[in-house]
Amino acid sequence: MATSLEARLARELPGYARRVVGALEAAGYEAWVVGGWVRDALLGRPGHDVDVTTSAPWPETARVLRAAGIAVHETGTAHGTVTAVADGRPVETTTYRVEGGYSDHRHPDEVRFVTDVREDLARRDFTVNAMAFHPERGLLDPFGGEKDLAARVIRAVGEPERRFGEDALRVLRAVRFACRLGATIEPATQAALETCAGGLADIASERIGQELDGIHATGRAAWALRSEFVVMAAAVPELAPMAGFDQRSPYHAYDVLEHTARVCAGVEEFAGGMAPAALRWAALLHDVAKPACWSEDVSGRGHFFGHPEAGARVAREVMGRLAVPGEVTRAASALVLLHDLEVRPTRASMRRMLAELEAAAPGQARELAFALLDLKRADALSKAPACRGYAVELDAMTRALREELAAGGVWRVRDLAVGGADVIAERGVEPGPGVGMVLAQLLAAVMEGEVPNEREALLAWLRW
Repeated sequence: MATSLEARLARELPGYARRVVGALEAAGYEAWVVGGWVRDALLGRPGHDVDVTTSAPWPETARVLRAAGIAVHETGTAHGTVTAVADGRPVETTTYRVEGGYSDHRHPDEVRFVTDVREDLARRDFTVNAMAFHPERGLLDPFGGEKDLAARVIRAVGEPERRFGEDALRVLRAVRFACRLGATIEPATQAALETCAGGLADIASERIGQELDGIHATGRAAWALRSEFVVMAAAVPELAPMAGFDQRSPYHAYDVLEHTARVCAGVEEFAGGMAPAALRWAALLHDVAKPACWSEDVSGRGHFFGHPEAGARVAREVMGRLAVPGEVTRAASALVLLHDLEVRPTRASMRRMLAELEAAAPGQARELAFALLDLKRADALSKAPACRGYAVELDAMTRALREELAAGGVWRVRDLAVGGADVIAERGVEPGPGVGMVLAQLLAAVMEGEVPNEREALLAWLRW
């Protein structure tokens, strides 16, 4: 007899997934829903992708589903996987399998197909992901995943070091799931994480980038830095020098790592847990170059001259290596570059800030301006107590920014009421870089209020 929980899951199982399971079982095979849908459904969260595992060999899976009027794409047949498309929705469908050794810590040396779903579940990474559901047979949970899910515990299936040795990316996946679920990692799994974190060096950088994006998306990067720094530093080695780095500055009460964690938490708070990707990456990397830029004066006080510029370079290198989209990389690097920019709560200062952002990330200045102020606010509140009053000024800066944007202020060359042709005509400048230099000078004059952005006034300035 189904429990009330199983009855709820049966009601919530999407019809297109039911079609796939039903077609396979009508042909005499066994089929179960597995993976993320089961985990999220148990949590009462809306499911997205639905995966199915079956006793049918993949050629039989394809034949049976096509006979039932379901389209099939042979997307991973070497691993027993086809993608069914039922009612316009994809359902990844895989034959029960176990996997051999993982010589490269990424791919199984061999895949062997089996007939018992429990063997298939035993190869999976964590107990919360090793459950199967059938609308009639109910929940199959041989490793206690439901209990761990309720307790918010991440636990490896079987021997943790073996699981992580199979695919080293799982050490980062454990952190992502802990962040996403607000979970702790059970002690044996935690010990194996730290032992096996070095295996991330064998993992394709873009896969690491995807997992880090997932950690960012949870809004809990601060927790990951504090609780799982060994793993985070293995994923991004440039972070490693931050741990324990004493800033020796009256402006800072924490080492670079704790300061960074506080900034990561701060941007989430100011953005209501919906910080844009660029801001999240910038918070993580804004001080990444501080250890390399550190110097000490005769009084023993620490300085970090040039760290924003160096940090922007490191951010571009890190994010490029991790295959972060170019637009996000440019935006985050611009925020890192300008996070120490001196700004004041005036519209003129906001214009200068917008111009700097436009130069650093063309076309993104307007959206990045508020992100930069959020980054600066989080940065200020994560320093020594004496620096926190600056956050009040930043509130005034935000108001000044809104006023400047509403007034349609000029902070880009393209916003000027004249263009390159006018410079050539009025100044007699030859086409080339000289035209841009004159326009940049004219923009500066407009931004400083020396001349209004009116065509006749700008032409007069050019003639002068």
